[in-house]
Amino acid sequence: MTEAPHRDIARALVFDPADRLLLIEYEAVRPFDPADPSRRGFWFMPGGGLEPGETHIEACRRELAEEIGVADLPIGPFVATCDGPFHLFRTPRIAHERYFVVRLPDDRVDTSLLAETEDNPVRGVRWWTLDALDASAERIEPLGLSALARRIVSGDVPDEPVALNWHLT
Repeated sequence: MTEAPHRDIARALVFDPADRLLLIEYEAVRPFDPADPSRRGFWFMPGGGLEPGETHIEACRRELAEEIGVADLPIGPFVATCDGPFHLFRTPRIAHERYFVVRLPDDRVDTSLLAETEDNPVRGVRWWTLDALDASAERIEPLGLSALARRIVSGDVPDEPVALNWHLT
């Protein structure tokens, strides 16, 4: 059996002025609860794979323009990593993800091209309050995202990137 391909990925924790976090809901190809079709989705940050010769910051900026229609934003600090097998997308991969903070001047995004740029079907986009994120029973990837977002909003931006992990199922 061949190992899944490795992929370097840049993602953004995108906050609006009200400190809400923008997440995209995707349909999981390998549902974690096959008995419950309503729970086959997962919420994830905007971002994607690096193109040849691209830095993580360049990729983050390009992906934000493609997925949420915002361009030329300052990319904030590198705050987290998440590395390892990720099997919810159509193409399984060994992901090497780097997460950056991005603050929007308002909550306007344009997701009209999002579905065209993604491997998996997009189910929706939502601004999440941190309380709603904490209280949600929905699958939000990766584990620890809510705690990291809360830490950033409180002003405690990590000096060194925090290591996050995927859900195991």
